[in-house]
Amino acid sequence: MKIYAVANQKGGVSKTTTVQCIGAGLAHYGYKVLLIDLDPQSNLTSICHAVSDAQDKNTVTMLEILAKENKINDGIQHLDLYDIIPSSMFLASIDSRITDQMARPYRLQNALKELKGEYDYILIDTPPALGTLTNNALVAADEVIIPAQADILSLQGVSQLYETIESAKEHANPNLKITGIVLTRFQGRANLTKELVTLFNGAASQLKTVVFNTRIREAIAVKEAQAALSDIFTADPKSNASADYNALIKEIFDVDVLQKVSAE
Repeated sequence: MKIYAVANQKGGVSKTTTVQCIGAGLAHYGYKVLLIDLDPQSNLTSICHAVSDAQDKNTVTMLEILAKENKINDGIQHLDLYDIIPSSMFLASIDSRITDQMARPYRLQNALKELKGEYDYILIDTPPALGTLTNNALVAADEVIIPAQADILSLQGVSQLYETIESAKEHANPNLKITGIVLTRFQGRANLTKELVTLFNGAASQLKTVVFNTRIREAIAVKEAQAALSDIFTADPKSNASADYNALIKEIFDVDVLQKVSAE
């Protein structure tokens, strides 16, 4: 069971979309996938059309799991392609629900031990902030995928996240690895973008990781697929978004989702 955190404290860099698209691609290929929504904004829960506690107050979310009020299996919702544990709008109050400060960063790691061997991949969507929730993801994960836009604020965000990752490695998760940085909402024609790509490559080298060769171009097809209660590979396999996310999955996991989808 391999656990990936998708993290960057800067918002608007397509973390949630990246989690959903990678999860859908791996599930299409035949892997058993669990998505975890650790963002109080609950965007992953929403685009996957999972049931939230806003819709049903009895829904078990990551809030109850991290607070140890429910077991992790209680929160798993089985969707068509993959499973998901939803977030809660009250997840931002998690610090007040875990009074033992020393235990806070380890709650997700400990909960996931109960799922050992049940999934091939677990993908964790994190909030656009550094704190207890992101720390839980980094302590629990094997690797971190960092989505970033080709802009200076994203570059600064990557450096700040790296410091947090190094802290997690030093104190709790020595084997944590940065899989790589994926540039999203990409517009490659701008000269400024090309200069920033060079800067990102330099930063990645210092962080002992890589900028993926795959660039995720800006595309409306993903939002259209989400609105249609579908995933990009089912809804529009010929779109730029399908091609880009397929290339990213191929680069990271060495599988060709579109080839599998077309064969079916």
